[in-house]
Amino acid sequence: MAENKGLSGTIVGGLCWDRLTRERMRDPLALENFGYKVYSENDEDGIIQEIFKRIGTETKEFIEFGVQNGLECNTHFLLHHGWHGLWLEGDAQSCKEIGNKFRPVLKDGRLKAVNAFITRENIDELINKNRNTEHKDSMPDFLSIDIDGNDCYVWEAIRSVKPRLVCIEYNGKFPPDLNWKQAYDPKHVWDKTDWQGASLKAMELLGREKGYVLVGTNLTGANAFFVREDLYSQDKFIKSDTAETLYNPYRKKSLRFETPGHAPRYCLVGQEENKGVLNYYDSEAEYRRSRKKEKRKRLKELIRKKMLKI
Repeated sequence: MAENKGLSGTIVGGLCWDRLTRERMRDPLALENFGYKVYSENDEDGIIQEIFKRIGTETKEFIEFGVQNGLECNTHFLLHHGWHGLWLEGDAQSCKEIGNKFRPVLKDGRLKAVNAFITRENIDELINKNRNTEHKDSMPDFLSIDIDGNDCYVWEAIRSVKPRLVCIEYNGKFPPDLNWKQAYDPKHVWDKTDWQGASLKAMELLGREKGYVLVGTNLTGANAFFVREDLYSQDKFIKSDTAETLYNPYRKKSLRFETPGHAPRYCLVGQEENKGVLNYYDSEAEYRRSRKKEKRKRLKELIRKKMLKI
């Protein structure tokens, strides 16, 4: 990588941030060195796997907020590793899609998906009401928060669980020494601008209040990773645990992680033999109707993108 170029051939935010990333990645403990994508949006799948190699697991239970249709999220890949858990998603149509695309694991109880718009006022109730009753006396191992706005307020409000690892979206536009967060609004819906979330410094300080240590961020500058302080040690992670040393700017527009192989259409866990698409639908006719809807949806999205270019 040339010294005067950004990680993508484009300088994002400032050359100083690319230098910071390069210097940090010389440390073999830097989490960016282990990132990869299977079903996550960016390189989170690999980072999550690496962190649990270092801190271990107890229950292999996850909770994730903001999964859309579930195919691209931080816990889909964990289902392939024998995990179980709860999804909370605010969009009703996405939840309908989850009902088909994840039918085998929903049917056998490994996954529960709930349609709910999350606020700091209702989050603990939603968790307590919807977690599997068999596991309520133990703690989930992993919590992932990506709701494009009130993320820090929702994490702050959670008292019912204290997972080993928390992954939370931060606003990578802001430099790592800036303590900023959006004003709380329970009705907030992201408008695709920079009006969303909180800076990495704000997340770091909140994590400390809740008993967590910042251990890294992903390469595209979207997600921060926090380990519960009783599991943290300097021989497992980079010694400095501040936003200033672990920051990545938001690089998603210029640095992309592509899905290896073909794009997913269904969760491939828990399929029964000799059923084919009937693992996901009640009939062949229902499957054909679903495929037609998907084609219309893709066509509308293609037209929308072309109109934006005009």
